[in-house]
Amino acid sequence: MRIIGLTGGIASGKSAVAELMTAAGIPVIDADQLSREAVLPGSTPLAFIAETFGNSVIDTDGRLNREALARIVFSDEPSRKRLEAILHPAIKSLAEQKLADLQRSGAPAAIYMAALLIEAGATDRVDEIWVVYTDPETQLGRIQKRDGVSRENALKRVAAQMPMDEKAACGRIVIDNCGTLDELKEKVAAVLIKEKIVPGN
Repeated sequence: MRIIGLTGGIASGKSAVAELMTAAGIPVIDADQLSREAVLPGSTPLAFIAETFGNSVIDTDGRLNREALARIVFSDEPSRKRLEAILHPAIKSLAEQKLADLQRSGAPAAIYMAALLIEAGATDRVDEIWVVYTDPETQLGRIQKRDGVSRENALKRVAAQMPMDEKAACGRIVIDNCGTLDELKEKVAAVLIKEKIVPGN
């Protein structure tokens, strides 16, 4: 099974690309979704997070308050590193399990989508890397609009990740997403045909 690691900066459009891949019939494993599964109430990672960052990051229903946690980790690198040390092993275990299930199902290709694929040292989980790219100003504008945050807050979120140009240099395929959704659809369709993941006309 060909495992493609799909990554990119925050608000670059990874999810939009993943949706187009799913629509084309390619299974997608989303590391962000795995991170949610890893911290369900009663889980060991959630207990470690509460112990590390305090009960202010846990809602009254026992679930993780992701916004409260984000405010801590995006403004403090040591805190972000502590969170990653808790989450990454749990995500790795879930990812390997789901990829093994797909392998047994006979799927010819699968997408493993992870914002921190490179930074987390998870590239050994995939056969190749595809990067969704957008320019910094478009990226900042999307974060502000999507999350309702200030430009300063958006800049902090961008600064917490590998620079987009560095990330793009790691990709065997780079999908430019500086334009419209229709343009992105055309680019993704062309890449999937060129890479023989879906048949051409």
